[in-house]
Amino acid sequence: MAEASVRVVVVDDHSIFRSGLKADLDASIDVVGEAHDVESALAVVVETAPDVVLLDVHLPGLAVPAGSTGGAEVIRRAAPELPATRFLALSVSDKAEDVVGVIRAGARGYITKGSSGGEVSRAVHAVATGDAVFSPKLAGFVLDAFGAAVGETAVAGDELDRLSAREQEVMRLIARGYAYKEVAAELFISVKTVETHVSAVLRKLQLSSRHELTAWATARRLL
Repeated sequence: MAEASVRVVVVDDHSIFRSGLKADLDASIDVVGEAHDVESALAVVVETAPDVVLLDVHLPGLAVPAGSTGGAEVIRRAAPELPATRFLALSVSDKAEDVVGVIRAGARGYITKGSSGGEVSRAVHAVATGDAVFSPKLAGFVLDAFGAAVGETAVAGDELDRLSAREQEVMRLIARGYAYKEVAAELFISVKTVETHVSAVLRKLQLSSRHELTAWATARRLL
């Protein structure tokens, strides 16, 4: 029985690699779009709403903040708009920080570019059905990172309990760099109300500035 077709967008900054990958993928993989950087990836992914996005980790783009990667940024920005789309990292890098970074951003798997076309195709199908897929040598990075994070998550949960649901929403947006006006527009509240919530968040968390808030939220993986 033939496998069901999976709609895929391929994101990589090297056109030769994209062409070679498409040629190697199984016939059941329907490539509905391509992109070469963060901006073009966001546009194509949102437009086509594919089942799976195959993306490189280190993508160029003006929208990539310090400490992040292009692949992680694509996931963070596109995933909230496309809850049914899965993201699978395909990279030459096997560094622990790259693997953990994109998984924390929301990727369902991470395989290296040394994988064959058949291996990539099987990984795409697995991720499309909700499974998590990792190249064997990379799985340990994920287990180590998220095992160590259990205790930190418990501590963060205790601290978050001090905040109301609305304060938590405001906290995350401010920590991500949103201006007060942008937070107000996002949550349909007044700028004055945003200011009140920010003051309450800083007081309850015993922080003195939004920069400290960003550092606090980043350290606890809340962004």
